[in-house]
Amino acid sequence: MISFRVLNEEIIKELLDIKNVIQIVEEAYILKDSDQASLFPIITHVFEPGKADMDIKSGQLKGNVNVFGLKIVSWFGENIKKNLPSLIGAIMVFDSQTGVPLGVLSAEHITGLRTGAAGGIGAKYLARKDSENLLIIGAGRQALFQTAAALTTLENIKKVTVYDPISNEMAINFCNNIKIRLKNDFLSKYENDKDYFKTLAKRYDIIFKVADDIKKAVGEADVIVTATPSRKPIIKKEWVKRGTHITCIGSDMEGKQEINENIFSIARVFADDINQIIKVGEAEIPIKKGIITREDIVAEIGEVISGKVAGRVSEGDITIFDSTGIALQDLVTASLALKVAKEKDLGIIVEL
Repeated sequence: MISFRVLNEEIIKELLDIKNVIQIVEEAYILKDSDQASLFPIITHVFEPGKADMDIKSGQLKGNVNVFGLKIVSWFGENIKKNLPSLIGAIMVFDSQTGVPLGVLSAEHITGLRTGAAGGIGAKYLARKDSENLLIIGAGRQALFQTAAALTTLENIKKVTVYDPISNEMAINFCNNIKIRLKNDFLSKYENDKDYFKTLAKRYDIIFKVADDIKKAVGEADVIVTATPSRKPIIKKEWVKRGTHITCIGSDMEGKQEINENIFSIARVFADDINQIIKVGEAEIPIKKGIITREDIVAEIGEVISGKVAGRVSEGDITIFDSTGIALQDLVTASLALKVAKEKDLGIIVEL
C-alpha cells in the first residue's frame, strides 16, 4: 500500500523559515542552470480579469532532490471581504524514480515564502551592495514576504517605503503593523541563534513609511519590488534613477504589467525562466512592442548565482529581475518541508 504525508498551513509555518527557503531556492535556480531541472507547460485561466485567476505550474528537479510535481493555486482578490485568504492552492510532490506520491501540502505559505525568496535573491545578486532605500509597490499579502526576504539579503537598508495603487489604507495598515509581523512571523524563528537574532532584529528596526508621492518614492529608491495584479504600468521610465534594481513579481499572466515597457530599453534584464517571462512576465509587453528582443535578456538568475554571467557590471546599471515564479521553487520548498516534517513526525500519513 502506498502512503504519503499531508501538511497543512500551520505545520508548514512551523517547519520553514525565510533564510532557509532563500538558500534552497538558490539551489533550485542552480539546478535549472545545470540542466538538472525541467519545467512543464503552464496552465492558466482567468475567471475575472483583475479579480480572480488560477494557474497550474509543474516540473521536475533532479540532483539530491529528485522529485517531480505540481502546484495548483488560485487568487481571488475579493476573498478578504469573505474572511478567506486571497491565495489558495495545493502542492503535490512525487518521487522521480518511482512516481510514488510523497506529499500533498497547502500552497499558501509556501508560495509566499518562495516568492519572497525570489525577490530577495534578485536583490542579493543584482542590487547595489550599498542600497539603503527599498520601495515595495503593493501592500497585499506578498509585501510581507518581499520585505522579510529583502531585509534578509540586503545588509544596509535603512528605510522601506510602501505604495499601494489600489488602497492607501492598506499601505498605512501595512506600515503600522509590519514590525510586529516581522517579529512574530520571521524573527522568532531564530531565537536559538542569538547572533543571527540580533543581526536580524537590527535590520528590522528601521523606518517604514507610506509613499505620499509615487514619483518621488521611485526616484529615491535603490531597490524596487512590484507585487500587484496590475495591468497598467505603475512606474514611468523617467522616474527611475541610475543604479536602481527592480524586481517584478506581480506579472505572472498574459497582459499583466507593473512598469513602463520603455524601462527595459535602459536596463540589464534577468529572468527566472526566459521562455516564461516572454509569454507571461513583465517582459511580455516590451517584447511584443519591439522595445527589446529575447536576445536582449542578459541571462537567467541561475547563471548569475553560478558565476557564469555578471549581474550588475557598474554602479550606474539599472537592473530588472523578471520573476514570474516557477514550479521548481515550489517543489524544492515543499521537499524541504516534507523532509523536516518526517524528522519531527509531523503531518498526517494518508494511504492510497
